[in-house]
Amino acid sequence: MMALEPVTYHDGDTALNGLLARPAGKPRAAVVVFPTIMNPTPFVEAKAAALAEAGYLALVADFYGAEVPDFQTSMQLAEALRSHVDAYRARLLAAVSALQALPEAAGLPLLAIGFCMGGQAVLELARVNAPVLAVSSFHGLLETARKAEQPIKPRILVCHGDADVLVPRNHVIAFWEEMDAAKATWHFHSYSDVPHGFTNPNPSPANGAISYNASADRQSWAAMLGLFDEVLG
Repeated sequence: MMALEPVTYHDGDTALNGLLARPAGKPRAAVVVFPTIMNPTPFVEAKAAALAEAGYLALVADFYGAEVPDFQTSMQLAEALRSHVDAYRARLLAAVSALQALPEAAGLPLLAIGFCMGGQAVLELARVNAPVLAVSSFHGLLETARKAEQPIKPRILVCHGDADVLVPRNHVIAFWEEMDAAKATWHFHSYSDVPHGFTNPNPSPANGAISYNASADRQSWAAMLGLFDEVLG
């Protein structure tokens, strides 16, 4: 896998540590990659590298600006970050601004993808009409502390495991209704018998509720690339 370059950026006084994956040639677009609740891990870095191989400049965002030694710590950090919706959204927008400010990204269209908590993050960006053409959520949480208050402009792709215990059917229906009310252009791909975390070959914690599914991983990635092709023209 290619080596990713460190990129330091800020949300207010909080220093954050992103990772940049560069394509071999001129990028066709710039993509913010939001990680899981565990923050950047090898599997998320591999997804950023895959984006670079597909011709995209990709920045892996940092949720916390702090070390995440274990899952319990990540839960505590995530709870603190998401407890104030405006602060949470500001942290997400800081990553978009950081990518947008890179000289390599000058003039490029912006996109965003995310996994698990990162999937929720990109949907939050869509709800506030961040300057991205499209977002793609992989096994992301669908709930929000504040529903969309204006028509949503970015295109939305949600790739969801139908056996995801963290996102039951009532959350799915509520999300559909929210998107319709916000006049969003959205696609929702649901994979039968597929659990949470289906894109991660080495999930943490590894249990029956979180596990890899190779078919859903391939199909969801292809759907994302197809959407990006469509919005970029």
